[in-house]
Amino acid sequence: MSLKILWRLHQPLKRTQACGFALRTLNRLNSVTANRLNRTTLASSASTQNLLKDWRNCHTGLHNHRCFLPRGVCQRPHFEMLTPLNLKSKTWSLQMRLQSTTNATKSVLKQGGMLGKRTFKGPRTKQPSRTSQPSLEEDMMQCIAYATADQYHLPTLCHDLIAHGFVEIKEFPRDASNVLVMGTENAAKPYDSGTIFIFREGSVVFWNVEEKTVKTVMRILEQHEIQPYEVALVHWENEEINYTVGESNSKLHRGIFLFNEELDYDQVVLEKFAFSNALSLSVKLAIWEVSLDNFVESIQSIPEMLKSGQRVKLSRAEVMQKIGELFSLRHCINLSSDLLITPDFYWDREDLEQLYDKTCQFLNINRRVKVVNEKLQHCTELTDLMRNHFSEKHSLRLEWMIVVLITIEVMFELARVIF
Repeated sequence: MSLKILWRLHQPLKRTQACGFALRTLNRLNSVTANRLNRTTLASSASTQNLLKDWRNCHTGLHNHRCFLPRGVCQRPHFEMLTPLNLKSKTWSLQMRLQSTTNATKSVLKQGGMLGKRTFKGPRTKQPSRTSQPSLEEDMMQCIAYATADQYHLPTLCHDLIAHGFVEIKEFPRDASNVLVMGTENAAKPYDSGTIFIFREGSVVFWNVEEKTVKTVMRILEQHEIQPYEVALVHWENEEINYTVGESNSKLHRGIFLFNEELDYDQVVLEKFAFSNALSLSVKLAIWEVSLDNFVESIQSIPEMLKSGQRVKLSRAEVMQKIGELFSLRHCINLSSDLLITPDFYWDREDLEQLYDKTCQFLNINRRVKVVNEKLQHCTELTDLMRNHFSEKHSLRLEWMIVVLITIEVMFELARVIF
């Protein structure tokens, strides 16, 4: 009798030990699963969400099983689901699902970028690429150019900058009347003085100027701008080039400006002006490229409408407005800027002209202007087609009006003859 009682008492103990084994195995499995999820960042994917949901349901059910059953008693259906054999099979299934999800995520990440995030697409004609710029070393200084507006009012801007502590550099040739040269004591690095070139055409170039001073000048420029550009566009379409001072002749070498340390200050300012002139043309051209891309996007549906025989949803006034925008852009690029010719300032300064031409070649200005003009030519042909279409419609309407008036006149003549 006593042996039978001891045997009955021993059975719940064995079941409890088995439950403890199952719980320890599941906890180890949970820790492995959590570590893998943290490494592979799979919590955002749909398959991993379902996997975590199944695991939480399993863990919650087992926890409830432990909390609400009497001490030493294990419910048989739940105990059978957590036998070591079933746990082994579930562990293998869970590992296979994790491995498949991990491989899928790695393949997506390998193909490019973060999940669900689209990379920003920059202008296709923008040169040079910012990702290819060399890193800023200790002896390297930075030159950065912006285009903020169509034009600046230089006389009032000069007085405003002097009132804020900037110094005008007056030792500058008179034939460079479209630029304002200012000096500042707030240099980013002690190897060179801070210099600012402000061009009347709406661009500014900073040489070794600290970031705080750059922001101050940009705020002052806002008060003297004519037809300003969007702030986000200004900061995206900029040009950044590093420069340093050495023993060799001044030149542009592998994307870096090199200045001769033996030159006097006035000659260095002239060379910086030559580099700055090319940089200012590049940033202005970048703004016009964006304007042209926006114009092309606004008329890209017209060829498809004409191809499918649909009615073009543009009025005559809107077409004339598009033609005006197009010719204004062509005027800015081909007539009012120095993109097609070398400025007169360099005719008797061959050394500066070489620096200017070399920088324009590095920035691919000639190729970009050629591409822009080809796009402009295509847009001109399309707008001319629309204008001819509306002219034909207007002529046809006038012809029908004349026909109707002649018909009415004939009817009156017949009525007078008959009656």
